[in-house]
Amino acid sequence: MTERYFTPADVEKLIPALTRIMDEVMPAYREANAARERREAEQQRIAVSGGGVVDRAAWRADTELAERLTQRVRKGVDRILSLGGAPKDLGLGLVDFPHLREGAEVNLCWKYGETEIRHWHGLDEGYAARKPL
Repeated sequence: MTERYFTPADVEKLIPALTRIMDEVMPAYREANAARERREAEQQRIAVSGGGVVDRAAWRADTELAERLTQRVRKGVDRILSLGGAPKDLGLGLVDFPHLREGAEVNLCWKYGETEIRHWHGLDEGYAARKPL
């Protein structure tokens, strides 16, 4: 059992804060992933060529960028958790909130950009299984 169950109205009151958090988290998440992908591509290039010279400045810059952005993402995730939400997909901006529906524990599902809570899904389901309230 969860500590708290949310109503759609409870979550809707949080939407402005969730939106502000996701405005910071989503671009940081994308940029951090892009920096990691550049480093991975460089590692593959070196492995395929049997060794090679690494652009140390670019490598260091991508590493530091990914670390800074990851820290920003973690802070945002912590803020979402402190509101009672469970971040599910930072790329899409999905956050679930525990809810009791007809006596069963389910998740209310909010997606970045939505201004109302209109969907829910079971605990063992995800975004693709969202159902209207």
